[in-house]
Amino acid sequence: MTMRTTYLVQTFVLKRKRLCPGDQQVSPTVSGALKRAEAMATRLPGTAALQIVADDETGELESATILGRFGEVPEDFADSLQAA
Repeated sequence: MTMRTTYLVQTFVLKRKRLCPGDQQVSPTVSGALKRAEAMATRLPGTAALQIVADDETGELESATILGRFGEVPEDFADSLQAA
């Protein structure tokens, strides 16, 4: 069982006046994910930098952590990560 850590930037867009998840972009480092999320938030309603730890072989999610939030992020976003 090999665990792999991935850093993602999750964008949020407005659809029918509601914040919805947009694109995800992978970043090689923590600082890269935070910088990219902060920069993208100037053009989008909101972004979040995430750290995802999953089993490399099965893809089973071990943990998902929000590293930073920029702009508008849905209030229930953290809860939806814990449920996944």
